[in-house]
Amino acid sequence: MNYLMIYQPAEDSYLLEDVVKNFLKNKDKNIEILDMGSGSGIQAQACVDLGFDNVLAVDVNPDAVKNLDKKGLNVVESDLFSNIDENEKYDLIIFNAPYLPEDKREPEDIRLATTAGKEGYEIIVKFLEESKDYLNEKGKILLLFSSLSQPEIILNKSQEFGYEYKLIKKMKLDFEELLVYEFKKE
Repeated sequence: MNYLMIYQPAEDSYLLEDVVKNFLKNKDKNIEILDMGSGSGIQAQACVDLGFDNVLAVDVNPDAVKNLDKKGLNVVESDLFSNIDENEKYDLIIFNAPYLPEDKREPEDIRLATTAGKEGYEIIVKFLEESKDYLNEKGKILLLFSSLSQPEIILNKSQEFGYEYKLIKKMKLDFEELLVYEFKKE
């Protein structure tokens, strides 16, 4: 059996988790939350631990889905929104997206969790384009990506898709800066 790597929490995960916890302070516990690309489930678990009941974890990796199911999380295997009910609308969509440019030297099973496409933004742009159909009118997206992801392209595309955005938090690392943005429909 060919096992895929489940993305384990790292600096990016903890940065986003901090933003998610702050965002959810004083929010109605019945809001609908979708954790896209859930990986280890750190974001979905943080939401559940804060008392939010309507949390859906989503991952393309079948091994991650099995792991999330074992943790007792509500989970769906899906390549972005391909297996998500098109009638469902979410108040919050969280995505610690794969955000690195393609590196052929990286093992293929790791690339699934880290690579956003040849240039490092393709999956993120596709996510933003598709997510509008799944976001409630006042819903928000918390999206993490890197300075290596060509943020100017992501932000320009998001405006084309009808989003307003603001930078919520950033973290400087040796070779990149991690960025967490909030997006909402204009």
